[in-house]
Amino acid sequence: QMQLVESGGGLVQAGGSLRLSCSASGRTFSGYGMGWFRQAPGKEREFVAAISRSGGGRFYADSVADRFTISTDNAKNALYLQMNSLKPEDTGVYYCAATAAVISRNVNEYGLWGQGTRVTVSP
Repeated sequence: QMQLVESGGGLVQAGGSLRLSCSASGRTFSGYGMGWFRQAPGKEREFVAAISRSGGGRFYADSVADRFTISTDNAKNALYLQMNSLKPEDTGVYYCAATAAVISRNVNEYGLWGQGTRVTVSP
């Protein structure tokens, strides 16, 4: 069973940048679709970005499409989310996840989740 561990969260001022990392162990994730989701306080978990198992396709939530970039490094078995021009509404716990689907925006299609890393964007 593959395991996922997120890192890179923290406190940043609005307009700043963070890069989140997701490290996989137990199995390479090149055979999975991978995604990032976030959950703000008191709200449901929402889709942020996804990348296909081939690396040839990417999805983004409309709210982040112009500011965030999802990428993988298969040699390092790692997933990244580069977040630029951060806004207070980006605050939340960010989770990486894996799906058997080629690519998906649907939280219910992801079966493996990391523990999350907290991102706080101050005004």
